[in-house]
Amino acid sequence: MMDSLTIRDIRARAVNAPIARPVRTASGAIETAPLLLLDVLTDEGVTGSAYLFGYTPLMLRPLMSLVDALRPELLGQSVVPLQRMQQMQARFRLLGLQGLLGMLVSTLDMAFWDALGKAAGQPVVRLLGGEPGAMRAYDSYGMVDPVADAASLQRSLDQGFRAIKIKLGYADPKRDREVTRAVRELIGPDVALMVDFNQSLSPVEAIRRIRAIEDCDLHWVEEPVSAEDLQGHAKVRSAVTANIQTGENWWFARDAEQALAAGACDLMMPDLMKIGGITGWMNVAGIAAAASMPVSSHLFIEASAHVLAVTPTCDWLEFMDFGGAVLAEPNRVEQGCVTARGPGLGMVWDEAAVKRYQID
Repeated sequence: MMDSLTIRDIRARAVNAPIARPVRTASGAIETAPLLLLDVLTDEGVTGSAYLFGYTPLMLRPLMSLVDALRPELLGQSVVPLQRMQQMQARFRLLGLQGLLGMLVSTLDMAFWDALGKAAGQPVVRLLGGEPGAMRAYDSYGMVDPVADAASLQRSLDQGFRAIKIKLGYADPKRDREVTRAVRELIGPDVALMVDFNQSLSPVEAIRRIRAIEDCDLHWVEEPVSAEDLQGHAKVRSAVTANIQTGENWWFARDAEQALAAGACDLMMPDLMKIGGITGWMNVAGIAAAASMPVSSHLFIEASAHVLAVTPTCDWLEFMDFGGAVLAEPNRVEQGCVTARGPGLGMVWDEAAVKRYQID
């Protein structure tokens, strides 16, 4: 293992990659994966990589500009994730690490850890004190048509998935119930069923809609109200029997602490790109363990398999493959599980695909 790594350059490339299954939600549709591919090049010849999901192609140009602005802050610095995170927190204390800046800082953290793992010839999970293990995954869908999508849902079951998530929040509340009941009937009683409203409801409406589908044996109800409305989430949680899941829009550990203090959720789902990368995730994993709070992942299946393996209250890994189109070897599901790969995060770009989908 190399004693140290020094940042020589940071390369960013914007791609708009295809996804196997477009995701339709109550808050908008995702037809492709707008990604920022980050490479941290070091003087020692090791390159750490990670990708940022931009939600919309409109965000890729400002993200590229932000990389250009941050690059001088990091060149010549050592690849030490905690120190680099502290550097960014101090540099932007007045502004705060949220939005595009928080996403970029979190993704750089993942790339730093990837570089360390590659330098050590080990998967990142081992650097974190764990071992690669089979993480149970759920197949994550958008809004579905139980008839038109029946074959796809059955393929998920045939792959060994023991949990399915669907999006709700239709204009007609009756459609929420019809779809949920039909999917429950299709997947059977032994497969966990999660539903996600994508922040589309008021607390009062959320309570009404959740009560109408609670008899479908829901594993969780995700983000029924606006993510920052912690009191609204707490109100919904106290009025229904279903578990309330949230966390994908928390910014760093402080948001997790505030959500728990408000009683906003029964389960938590940090997003690596917003929670502070792997360094931030480990902070939140400790908070969750102290609160006996089950932790699932949001997106980023490659890195999530590493951090979930060392999360004491590990629950489910979300399988929504946004990066596979530009990876030489996309992560695969085996009997409904995903296992961390290495070295590093186990990601190598498919350069031909990157060139094909790259945008200016």
